[in-house]
Amino acid sequence: MTIAIVLLAGARAEAQDPPPAIPRVVVDLRGSFPKFPRNAQLADGRGLDLRELPGTGLGIDAGVHLSLLKWKAVTFGLGGLVTLGRSRSSAFNVENQPIRRAVTERFTSMTPQLSFNFGTGDGWSYISGGIGRSTWSVVAEGGLLQPVDEEGLRTINYGGGARWFIKRHVAFTFDVRFHDRDPGSPHDGLPGSPRTRLIIIGAGMSVK
Repeated sequence: MTIAIVLLAGARAEAQDPPPAIPRVVVDLRGSFPKFPRNAQLADGRGLDLRELPGTGLGIDAGVHLSLLKWKAVTFGLGGLVTLGRSRSSAFNVENQPIRRAVTERFTSMTPQLSFNFGTGDGWSYISGGIGRSTWSVVAEGGLLQPVDEEGLRTINYGGGARWFIKRHVAFTFDVRFHDRDPGSPHDGLPGSPRTRLIIIGAGMSVK
């Protein structure tokens, strides 16, 4: 009887243990789907036809996040995010006459992050954002990079997601992010890139 009471008390104490806190350091690695916008001014600024712009592509996100301070239900964090995206369209010909060239788009961004996290170390959601710079090249097959393709422009990055730990140190992570990019400079008689919003949806793993 005494042994049963001790075991029951221990089980109750274990059941009442608080959940773990959000870890101090988390590293994210996600595959992503960047949705490159089809914009007439963007095509005009590269000397392209609107139909030649590729659209949705593939990419990768990598980030590091540090939890610094908890206040009530919110844990504040700082970190950084590197984003790489690529999309490519195919050439299209009619009766051996090209009417659409193959075009490759590449997006690269590095952004510091301020995050607001809600939950526990077993899993939590977050919203985050920051201001950094990005480059966005749009080049037809056989073409060369132009100054507009290498111009680093201010980019506001914001979004949110969640992490669910399926093992002690490994989690599944999902993220939806917006990259609002400043307009670019005119070049060679062509208009500069327009103010654009690039939407990126990613999923992958987190390690704590």
